[in-house]
Amino acid sequence: MRIGIISDIHCNIAGFREGLERMGEIDELFCAGDSVFQFRWSNEVVGLLRELNAQVVLGNHEETILSRDGERALSSPKVDQDLVAWMRQKPFRLETEVGGRKIMMTHASPWEPWDEYHYPHEPIWSRAAAFDYDAVFVGHTHFKMAQRHGNVLVINPGSAGDPRDSRNDFQLSCAVWDTTSGEVIFYDYPDPTRSFVAHSGLLR
Repeated sequence: MRIGIISDIHCNIAGFREGLERMGEIDELFCAGDSVFQFRWSNEVVGLLRELNAQVVLGNHEETILSRDGERALSSPKVDQDLVAWMRQKPFRLETEVGGRKIMMTHASPWEPWDEYHYPHEPIWSRAAAFDYDAVFVGHTHFKMAQRHGNVLVINPGSAGDPRDSRNDFQLSCAVWDTTSGEVIFYDYPDPTRSFVAHSGLLR
């Protein structure tokens, strides 16, 4: 199976659509949170996630906008309240099985404190070997990563909406995990709202 993984779209519908185009045909789509901003909603982004029947978790930005702090932003008549209700049903941590593979997805850290930033070079990721999953999907840092620790594959697709990773020239990115071959393919591409040079890479 080809599992598409995105994160940190941050209301960038053009970046989201470009990522889907780059990934091509996939069997499942996972979104590791922060599909919107903490004080700005996107009917287009959330609507497309729902239309695609994506597996979605909440990030720190959803946590804010769905709280009392976000009431003013969500009170706009332009906000589709059905989509807000749909997002409210999503968890902060998801455990599921796809194609015989056990997957856990959360937005930031798999360990407490849950909102901690853990970048690819940090040794803490070695602790993932203790998980009883085949793969762990995270986001939050906007830095792409594919690392295997023991039998556990940790994937951060980077950001499909707000590029911050200097290692790919501050481009947007998403990932596809082939559950049969074990390959993780990253797709780096220019933010349609900015001007970058695109390229793609392959990690095994």
